[in-house]
Amino acid sequence: MTTPDADYATYIAGLPRVLAGASSVFRAADGRILLVEPNYREGWALPGGTVESETGEGPRQGARRETAEEIGLDLAPGRLLAVDWVRGAGRPPIVAYLYDGGVLTADQLGAIRLQEEELLSWRLVAPADLDGFLLGTLRGRVRAALEVLGSGGGTVELEDGEPVA
Repeated sequence: MTTPDADYATYIAGLPRVLAGASSVFRAADGRILLVEPNYREGWALPGGTVESETGEGPRQGARRETAEEIGLDLAPGRLLAVDWVRGAGRPPIVAYLYDGGVLTADQLGAIRLQEEELLSWRLVAPADLDGFLLGTLRGRVRAALEVLGSGGGTVELEDGEPVA
C-alpha cells in the first residue's frame, strides 16, 4: 500500500520540467549596457545563467551567483524588471528572470574579470545599438526591461520576448 506522500511524490516526479534562468541589466553612468560574449553560442548576453534549483537556489540568488562567476562582481540584484516564459523547441520551456543590476562605477567596471571557461569578452553597448548584439527572445526581454527602467513602471510579463497583453 502506498502512502499519500508517496503518491504525491510520484505525481510531482511525472510533471513536465521547466528550466529557470536569471540575469541582471548593468549600466554604465552614460546609460550603456554591459554585455558579455559567450564562447558556446552566437550572440551576446547579459551576465547571468541557469538557476540551480536542485541546491535550493532561487532566481535572485542565481543572478547574483552567476554575476560573481561570470564577471567577478558580487552584487545583489535590484528589483525584478521582467519575467519571460520562453517556449522550448525540443527542450523544456525556460522562465527567464531579469533584474536591475544598477549603475556600475568606474572602479567596478575596472574590476570586471571574465570567467574564461564561458566568456570571450565584455563591452558596454548603447541601447540604440543592442539589436546588433542580442539575438532571439533576449533582445525583446532587454528592450522591455529598459522600458521599465525608463518609465519607472513595474515588472513586465513576457512570453517569448514579447509583452503579454
